[in-house]
Amino acid sequence: MSSVYLYTDGACKGNPGVGGWGALLRYGSHEKELYGGETHTTNNRMELTAIIAGLSTLTRPCEVVICTDSQYVKNGMESWIHSWKRNGWQTASKKPVKNEDLWKQLDEQVKRHQVTWTWVKGHSGHPENERADALANLGVEDILNN
Repeated sequence: MSSVYLYTDGACKGNPGVGGWGALLRYGSHEKELYGGETHTTNNRMELTAIIAGLSTLTRPCEVVICTDSQYVKNGMESWIHSWKRNGWQTASKKPVKNEDLWKQLDEQVKRHQVTWTWVKGHSGHPENERADALANLGVEDILNN
């Protein structure tokens, strides 16, 4: 099984506001950069979208190390999602899970791979996280300039 590193980030100018997402995939010496944006979104939606977009480019099952600066996404996938699914996509306080549509998409994408979740501190000089952040900001710029 191939080992892929997926570095992701989301950005939002205002929260909600114009947002962007970026993903850097690395397989051996090969790299692929992806980015996009939305006119009205949140930072958390962009964090989720970055990972979904990165995983959706993989054409076969892989070992994927996902590196994110989002505790929201990492904790959601490692801990909270199990209870949400058991509770019909409601939180412990019986409220609808925010971003349910994206959580469901991410859950489906993850099933295809062997995933390891890692957290990196954002804006701390981590080269790949900084690149994902720059890509996310390109997504914002594309929306603002069109």
